[in-house]
Amino acid sequence: MMSLNVAETGVLTAARAGDEAAFSTLVDRYRRELQVHCYRMLGSLEDAEDAVQETFLRAWRRRETFRGDSSFRAWLYGIATNACLDALVRRPRVAPPQDGRPLAEVPWLQPYPDRLLEEVASDNEEPDAEVVAKETIELAFIATIQLLPPKQRAVLISRDVLGWSAAESAALLDTSVAGVNSALQRARATLKQHLPRRRLEWNANSEPSEQERKLLERYMEATERGDAKAIVRLLRADAFCAMPPDPSWWVGSWEIVNAWVQGGFGDDDWGTLRRVATSTNQQPAVAAYVKRAGDTEYRPLALDVLRIEDGVVGEITVFSLDEKLLEALGLPPTL
Repeated sequence: MMSLNVAETGVLTAARAGDEAAFSTLVDRYRRELQVHCYRMLGSLEDAEDAVQETFLRAWRRRETFRGDSSFRAWLYGIATNACLDALVRRPRVAPPQDGRPLAEVPWLQPYPDRLLEEVASDNEEPDAEVVAKETIELAFIATIQLLPPKQRAVLISRDVLGWSAAESAALLDTSVAGVNSALQRARATLKQHLPRRRLEWNANSEPSEQERKLLERYMEATERGDAKAIVRLLRADAFCAMPPDPSWWVGSWEIVNAWVQGGFGDDDWGTLRRVATSTNQQPAVAAYVKRAGDTEYRPLALDVLRIEDGVVGEITVFSLDEKLLEALGLPPTL
């Protein structure tokens, strides 16, 4: 874990003495990675932003309690984790789905733009690689850990994502090492049961291959044309599509595209589409803008987050493209 240098130690001394500017300088270094941590805990970018703000408020109020027994970063993570646990008390519990489709069971699920992940690296000269590891930020992983009870979720993230020891996790959650080990065992069993098929075979490289880039281009072209048959050819035969917060979901390339067509996709009266490539959760994504009759501009419609495997699209998660998500993605309000 990162420690404070001599200059930062001086800033901490000033912050503990009540210097708000010094405190802001100190904690802002960790803002983005704490947001990623809270996003894993909560599955929602908006809720994660609220949790980070609450973390900094609590840290300011408790600043004199930091004694240096752990790193300042670990101290902040502890406060952030407990802020998330408090938030989860107010949220309804998600029961593990019988059909193995957690993406369709998490109505508050939101994407996390990759441009924000890049800021983790810019905030720290030597960021911990596990903070932004692809396999622990993908939508399927984020959705699945939402099925865990809050304490199990916190244990799993601290142990298997952040790489903390059992003793560090126990101190974080004010429990015993035995309790941490037991919770971790149960959490791992749940993930093994509910994570999508073949997940361990997915490519953990965050950079898309040339084949994936070409597939993304064909997907964008086919959807802009409203070419249902072309889209079917780009999907796995058993592809999965979900549209949080709508609990509906579809399995099968034809079933997915037929559902889109029934909703008006490809119909001239429905409007014309423009697509913009982006990325979230270390996955390729496509923003859709639509121009309907009487419009002079293309207006934001939806964001398709794709999982590509074996040269085809295996999963599509569709989110409403609202103003906050557009801003987070760095995309224009209209085209």
